[in-house]
Amino acid sequence: MSARLVPGLLRCQTLFAWLRPGRALDGYDYTLPDGHIARYPPTSRDGARMLVLGKTHAHQEVTDLPELLRENDLLVVNDTRVLQARLSARRSSGGKVEVLLLGPGPGPVEAFVKPGRRLKPAEILSVEGGGEIRLLERHPDGRWTVQTEPSPLELMQLAGTLPLPPYLKREADPSDAVRYQTIFAERPGAVAAPTAGLHLTASLVDALGSNGISVARITLHVGVGTFRPVRPEELESGLLHPEWYEVPSGTVEAIRRCRELGGRVIAVGTTSVRTLESATPEGPSRLPLAGEGVTRLFLREGHRFRCVDGLLTNFHLPRTSLLMLVCAFGGRERVLSAYREAVSCGYRFYSYGDAMLLLPA
Repeated sequence: MSARLVPGLLRCQTLFAWLRPGRALDGYDYTLPDGHIARYPPTSRDGARMLVLGKTHAHQEVTDLPELLRENDLLVVNDTRVLQARLSARRSSGGKVEVLLLGPGPGPVEAFVKPGRRLKPAEILSVEGGGEIRLLERHPDGRWTVQTEPSPLELMQLAGTLPLPPYLKREADPSDAVRYQTIFAERPGAVAAPTAGLHLTASLVDALGSNGISVARITLHVGVGTFRPVRPEELESGLLHPEWYEVPSGTVEAIRRCRELGGRVIAVGTTSVRTLESATPEGPSRLPLAGEGVTRLFLREGHRFRCVDGLLTNFHLPRTSLLMLVCAFGGRERVLSAYREAVSCGYRFYSYGDAMLLLPA
């Protein structure tokens, strides 16, 4: 090989190494001391701190939202309800297994079952608290397709508990049945809460309304991929785990009125962002289409946001699609700098933690 080609080859190898999925995620990492993870919600639902990023940045409270937003702004919330998806069951041999159902049914649904190495198709698990689960088919990623008796939703209501995020390092207690659901939660289907909505209370919504700020709803059933680090194949394909969503026609009209009156569309949570951006076609109208669908949209740097003007969100796990979405919206250096400041100022992180409000700079 010519000596003149070696430096160029080395430069190419270095570039390819940087482009490897693991290296691409290094830019979405940060250090968080374990004590900053909020393992329980604040005493009052709207009692969290809020780091505001706009033309400047400020340390505020969630209860300051009515003064921070403008008349004719519109908050878009997710009305999904978290399923009581975690079930304890036993094999016919007496061995204990844990089942996480991934949908409300009716009919067969997917599930994670652990420990699952010795399980076999057609095996029947007896659920503690009543009911049965028949294993139908094992999938390569560890999921199973299962059939339940009674229906999945009925079985979860009978014997299930809420599947709290693993980083909370505790089992759900009775208070989580209320506090890990938003006040808007109506449509069962999620296995994790749309956590930004956990901060809103009826009295805060009333205060927003008194200032001319409206609230509209979408539905996106949050899947198990929400907490998972991004996979190499997702980085390469630009597609994420699928999630079902619906945009009501009334929400489309609310967005239309908001635009006509000079207001801003403020998404409450990354799930609302993902829904609105998935449903909004390219073009000058910036209006989503009413209806339902399944999204695999991967919102990352370079995405031109079509519908959303502002974002209320929590602080997210490193190296996840949620953090990548927030960085795409607010600018990576700006957002990660805010994360470092939040750590230094003692903010509480993740599902039960404090909030961040991103507004146009």
